[in-house]
Amino acid sequence: MKVWFNRISESRRSMVDLEGSEFRIGRDQENDIVLTSPLVSRRHAIVRMNGDQLELENLGINSCLVGDTEILGEQTALFTPGTKIRIWPYTLSFQVDSASSFSQAEIESHLRSELAKLELDIHQKLLERLDIYAFEGDRSATQDHIVLLENNIEDVCRDMNLFGNQNEVLLEEITGLTLKDQLINQLILETNEEDVAFDLAALTSNEFDVPATLVPERETELHSLLSFIRDKLQLDIISDVTGRVRKLEKQFNNTFHLVRPHLHAELRKYVILRAIKKDLKDTVFGFGPLQDLIRAPTITEIMVVESDQIFVERDGIIENSGRRFLSEKVTEAIIERIVAQVGRRIDKSQPLVDARLPDGSRVNAIIPPLAIKGPCLTIRKFPLQRLTMDDLIDFGSISHAAANFLRSAVIDGRNILVSGGTGSGKTTFLNILSSFIPYKQRIVTIEDTTELRLHQEHVVTLESKPSNVEGVGEYTIRDLVTNALRMRPDRILVGECRGGEALDMVQAMNTGHDGSMTTLHANSAHEVLERLEVLILMAADLPVVSIHRQVSSAVDLIVHIDRQPGGQRKVTQVAEITGIDPDTKRVSTTDIFNIRETSNLLRPTGYLPSFIDSLVEKKLIELDFLYEKENNLDSFNTVPQNGDAI
Repeated sequence: MKVWFNRISESRRSMVDLEGSEFRIGRDQENDIVLTSPLVSRRHAIVRMNGDQLELENLGINSCLVGDTEILGEQTALFTPGTKIRIWPYTLSFQVDSASSFSQAEIESHLRSELAKLELDIHQKLLERLDIYAFEGDRSATQDHIVLLENNIEDVCRDMNLFGNQNEVLLEEITGLTLKDQLINQLILETNEEDVAFDLAALTSNEFDVPATLVPERETELHSLLSFIRDKLQLDIISDVTGRVRKLEKQFNNTFHLVRPHLHAELRKYVILRAIKKDLKDTVFGFGPLQDLIRAPTITEIMVVESDQIFVERDGIIENSGRRFLSEKVTEAIIERIVAQVGRRIDKSQPLVDARLPDGSRVNAIIPPLAIKGPCLTIRKFPLQRLTMDDLIDFGSISHAAANFLRSAVIDGRNILVSGGTGSGKTTFLNILSSFIPYKQRIVTIEDTTELRLHQEHVVTLESKPSNVEGVGEYTIRDLVTNALRMRPDRILVGECRGGEALDMVQAMNTGHDGSMTTLHANSAHEVLERLEVLILMAADLPVVSIHRQVSSAVDLIVHIDRQPGGQRKVTQVAEITGIDPDTKRVSTTDIFNIRETSNLLRPTGYLPSFIDSLVEKKLIELDFLYEKENNLDSFNTVPQNGDAI
């Protein structure tokens, strides 16, 4: 039996070929499979043959994963050969007859890692020829710069004999990867600007092709191959770019074997050289290995742990992308490039910063001395296409009845607080709710980093500002909320209340700014009130009874969003604040909609909110929303392809 294993942070795998029917796994050298880590027990597990299956017995203190099942100490589990076993920080795979049956994600991660190593060697040679950092200082990609860079890349590849026999097998496999990347970029760049939530040009200013470096004959062949793949997968019949990219990612390998015979040596060389040029141009003028990840509509989060470890979240699952920065210096340079775009800085005196990308994605960067292993970057992606409430209904994130009720509440000017955990989709949901605000009203939005994208014309966008080098000039969310009250707003939208601004926001809701909205971190609708109480106390030493009265009179509705285990975001509660409980003297809430444990469906509770008369009188809603038909609800029980909708 062959056993393949590797550290989770590494793409290369080791293999041992074992005989017998029982295999010991642990840290000590006498084990059949030795995993050298202090997190692995001396004798951690035993794997035994059990007919056509294998049986794992966990002997260690720490748990291990067999597939998606956690196995605690002294527990056993049956599994089939090929199932992924995780004994932190290692991944193992047992193969009876053949070598490893890697998943497609693992193969792709490995190939990207190998391509990154080749690009690192090329980059080091380029540094000996060109002052690349001078190009970076220009902050622009002129045609002369690109021609000079691409010509030198070709010279370096020739000097290194990159396309010699020693790399032929590897480059043949990488060709498929580069073709898929190019087709994904082609699909995204073809998207109409009206269909996306941002200006694509802001992320592609360095990617125009220079005619002087293109070979018309090869470009024609390449275009034909890409068109063949598009036609074979029927991508053009899918209306949205996210669906096209998702289908291409999943089914590309089913088509590539038809294309492979047409990739003769010269075309393969041209395709790979084209990809290397693009990657190095991204490094010099753009966002390096993040460039494609930022635009990919199927990726919701990008996490740079170290320069050579970039993880992504796709469909609620975190995986190693296989991409890497060329060095820590390049990582820091790209982080500086990102934060400089919004007038912020990051250095040893200010090693922590929040910023945003041109597409609205939220960025958090932290560098040494705070980040011990090196620069660390986290990017919360902004959806490529603007989501609507209809999209959330289709995705199963909210029921039709709850969506109609919230639409009517927004139009009627009810103050709404959206709560949820980290990454649950609070800001995205707030953005969707804001689309129901009447166009004639004046809206002021206040955020740390601008993420809200409102459809209305009369919108004033405010953003907080950190202090300068001298430690002065800081303007906080609270300062902006106070100032917004002097700007004659009809509604105030605060991206997130996380400090003393909660008091000012509640005061604004109580002083004629009906229909204001904000978000708050909390685990449930009930815990929102406890957290709001703490935040208000951070701003002023007020009696708790007074805080409760202010909150109960200011906030009308709480909408709570949860992130499901599979990655789907879902509205789980819509509750009304119903006043002060006479017994406990605390703010009380009553659910209008909630999720039943037995069905996992968002349904009406039968409770009529206190302002229902206003909604019915204005003909914003019909009372039959409380009696939604069962067959309409059934459609929301299916987990969609886009589980990460909100």
